[in-house]
Amino acid sequence: MANHKSAIKRIKQTAKRTERNKHERSTLRTFIKRVREAVASKDQAAAQAALAVAIPVIDGAATKGIIHSSNASRNVSRLTKLVNTLG
Repeated sequence: MANHKSAIKRIKQTAKRTERNKHERSTLRTFIKRVREAVASKDQAAAQAALAVAIPVIDGAATKGIIHSSNASRNVSRLTKLVNTLG
């Protein structure tokens, strides 16, 4: 266990940041899943709407450092390609 005030503060900050990141990552996965489910149900309108909502969430996660920017680009690209297969 930490003995210094600064180390104790660091532990608290890390715990807070970890919780925030967990929530963001979970939300991100939910939005990605919604796009995939809409594509699986062959509903093009719903898939495009879900994609339009998911892209800013993915980009926001990359901006906050939750995921790497390349990971965000890859997700957006693959989801867009997936939605375009319906059309």
